[in-house]
Amino acid sequence: MVLDVFAVVVLRYLFDVGWVWMQELYVWSHATVFMLGAGYTLMHDGHVRIDLIYRSASKRYKAIVDIVGSVFLAGPVLILTFNNSERLILRSWENMEKSAEAGGLPGVFLLKTVIAVFCVLFGLQFLALTLRSIETLLGYDDKPEFTDSDDEGVLL
Repeated sequence: MVLDVFAVVVLRYLFDVGWVWMQELYVWSHATVFMLGAGYTLMHDGHVRIDLIYRSASKRYKAIVDIVGSVFLAGPVLILTFNNSERLILRSWENMEKSAEAGGLPGVFLLKTVIAVFCVLFGLQFLALTLRSIETLLGYDDKPEFTDSDDEGVLL
């Protein structure tokens, strides 16, 4: 993505050459990275929270906040996003939608499909977060913390 943006800038401002597909490529890449990386970021507890309160809170308080946030905020938003994008995605696939720009990238339908994939992956991760939080509230929190090093594997 960085190389694409660099190439677009160099070609445009030094050589007065530009291709629409290159400009669309970094926009599509950016959108895809954020949508597909959202669940992974949540798994690693990397999303923004009000750290002044959350960081110093007890595990029980964090579990309650995570459950409330998952059930009453993230869940409804993901359901609305999925339901409202479903027709858009299906229509895009039916038409094999391409870029509206001349010389743009084909396959807009693939990019729109990433919206549904985002909803599913993010929803599954919120479900896992909710279940882990329920375990914490029930006192089953004696498992090791999540790690992601090469020698230890992934512990949930």
